[in-house]
Amino acid sequence: MRDTGTDDPRVRVRPGRRGSRPRTKIRPDFEDALTGRVFRVDRGRYHVTLVEGTPIVAVKARELGRGSIAVGDLVKVVGDTSGRRDTLARIVTVLPRTSTLRRTAEEGEAAGTERVIVANAEKLLIITALAQPEPRTGMIDRCLVAAYDAGMEPILVLTKADLADPAPLLDHYSNLNLTVLSTSIDETTGQTHGVDAVADAVSGTISVLVGHSGVGKSTLINALVPEAGRATGVVNAVTGRGRHTSSSAIGFTMSGGGIIIDTPGVRSFGLAHVAPDMLLEAFPDLLELAADCPRGCSHAATEPECGLDGASDQTAERVESFRRLLEARHSAEQF
Repeated sequence: MRDTGTDDPRVRVRPGRRGSRPRTKIRPDFEDALTGRVFRVDRGRYHVTLVEGTPIVAVKARELGRGSIAVGDLVKVVGDTSGRRDTLARIVTVLPRTSTLRRTAEEGEAAGTERVIVANAEKLLIITALAQPEPRTGMIDRCLVAAYDAGMEPILVLTKADLADPAPLLDHYSNLNLTVLSTSIDETTGQTHGVDAVADAVSGTISVLVGHSGVGKSTLINALVPEAGRATGVVNAVTGRGRHTSSSAIGFTMSGGGIIIDTPGVRSFGLAHVAPDMLLEAFPDLLELAADCPRGCSHAATEPECGLDGASDQTAERVESFRRLLEARHSAEQF
């Protein structure tokens, strides 16, 4: 026994601690890991479909960190990949992304926080109702910026085309080389218009739907993928806003090939993560005007010699929209 400096028999001396085993520097290489794609994230569980088609549920390895996996990600998984009920695999690697669609929160405690919505998508479908609720060009402009920033092809999909004339809205974007599709879907009779054109546009690709609540995203998903069974809502007659029917992004495999991803309705689409130069790149119809700006021009309304001030009546609304985004982005940076 160790000498404790006392002869008191009531004192019990614990044996010396064993030396801790040194941690190995060898890390597993996960050679047996299988590849799959994330189709849904739900309360810490990741719904993954393996490349051979088996759907599994997985948890995330601790070292990957919070928020490191999004719908659309290609991942490596180990563990129980049988897909049997009540089994869990483990995601150990997230493969490099080809695109990342992001938005920055602008409201509440999360203001200024950047969030990945979808990974590896090729096309962004901006869903806009022509009525009930009324179209909002500000939201369309923000989504266009997000698409260009992510390197995705934007497609403007006008829903409820039987309720209003699209011409006034399309005049706003007449100078852009923007693909526009119109749809109308009668949920009572099942009659559809324009859905086949949307299906053709996204066939064989990974596409994501973004838009305000109530514009018809879930209805369109159900028309494109009948087995999806997405809940649909109604628009409040007083506020003109829809009720959230989707709480998280979820992907569906289309029968003709490709994946289409539904996302929750958003009230705002923050762009604080987008560099100012990229913001202007998303307004190609204004680039010629901006070429006349003095060096270092911020393009804000307070700039004395900004070339954007020379916009014609047709592009004046686009200048106003760009400057609103510029101001909103600057305000978000203050958080």
